[in-house]
Amino acid sequence: MKEIKVPELAESITEGTVAEWLVKEGDQVEKGDPVVELETDKVNVEVNSDFSGVIAEVLVEEGDDVEVGDTIAKVDESGEASGSSDSDDSKDEDESKEESKEVSKEEKEDSKEDKKEEKESKDDSEEESKEDSKEDKSDQPVASPATRKRARELGIDLNEIKPKDPVGRISKEDVEAAAKSKSDEGKKKSSKKEDKSADKTEFDKPVERVKMSRRRQTIAKRLVEAQQNAAMLTTFNEVDMSNVMKLRSERKDDFLEKHGVKLGFMSFFTKAVVAALKEFPLVNAEIQGDEIVKKQFYDIGMAVSTEEGLVVPVVRDADRLSFAGIESEIGELAKKARDGKLTLNELQGGSFTITNGGIFGSLNSTPIINAPQVGILGLHKIEKRPMVMDDDSIEVRPMMHIAMSYDHRLIDGREAVQFLVRVKELIEDPYDLLLEG
Repeated sequence: MKEIKVPELAESITEGTVAEWLVKEGDQVEKGDPVVELETDKVNVEVNSDFSGVIAEVLVEEGDDVEVGDTIAKVDESGEASGSSDSDDSKDEDESKEESKEVSKEEKEDSKEDKKEEKESKDDSEEESKEDSKEDKSDQPVASPATRKRARELGIDLNEIKPKDPVGRISKEDVEAAAKSKSDEGKKKSSKKEDKSADKTEFDKPVERVKMSRRRQTIAKRLVEAQQNAAMLTTFNEVDMSNVMKLRSERKDDFLEKHGVKLGFMSFFTKAVVAALKEFPLVNAEIQGDEIVKKQFYDIGMAVSTEEGLVVPVVRDADRLSFAGIESEIGELAKKARDGKLTLNELQGGSFTITNGGIFGSLNSTPIINAPQVGILGLHKIEKRPMVMDDDSIEVRPMMHIAMSYDHRLIDGREAVQFLVRVKELIEDPYDLLLEG
């Protein structure tokens, strides 16, 4: 019997959740066939069988957490797929039916005998209780008629009272004290019941509880860690998108015909970010212990929203790509993200991240740093607003709020503001940006 184990997934991934079994017990598999899909922190990974044979046993269920090296199934290399010997199966079924009939007969006879014994024991216990009650009457507590009356009024059993009188006579004071003690105990029990009922009925109206996916749990954990471990601040500015929109409108048809991709805004912002990172290298760094690691490459993460949650695939060497190369890479990564086909390599690394909440209508936000990076740029919805020009005239311009969150442990406010201003300048003068590119 051979074992299928969880293989090494990636350097930073040691566990996953069983998302879906692609085979079941009794199925024939060949070496290299996928048998189960695991959901990890970043992507879903298929685990293949290292052996040919029949799935003899599935050891974990869908939804279970597993670690690298865990045995998740067993393969019988000499076995045959289920359903290969119908005649044997039918014989086994007939034999099992006959056995079940015999067992049912025996069970009926046993149940009759059990009922008879239960009745006899019940009669014996009733007789014993009657004898006990007779004996109890002869051992009545000593109390006056007035005390007995008061005990009846308060619902107190005199047999449960320990009298203070050394002779053993129960007084009214003993009854009153017992009633008070009983009342206090009742209040405590009722308060406990109220607490328990409050826990059970947290909501007065119907709710649905759904277990968080491993990816959503990881996203939640890392976002909280980013806020707890970094001195995070956000600086804001606004960009006049007039010139970029004009240039894009003039060149979009030729661009699409020549390169096969649409000219969007993300390539402009990616180029502007790369140029600004070269001027402010600390924004392209990270903290490791007591050291600052300044990255000499420009791998830009692009936050993409999917049904599974937010993922950040990385555009590698964005400084070496043309506008068309960036747009093509962003489009391919976004499609893979939506289809759930991103690889671990496409999600790892990155030196700076861009997130665009404007596609959902966000006018402003404070993006959270994608640790261990120390900066993230947030883009927002373009809105026409009246703007005062240099000659004091007022014009309606398409404006976008931009926000940069940064780790104040490494980046001072001056650098963060200047970085964002440089991005603004390059977007507002895209021809200069083309020369920079």
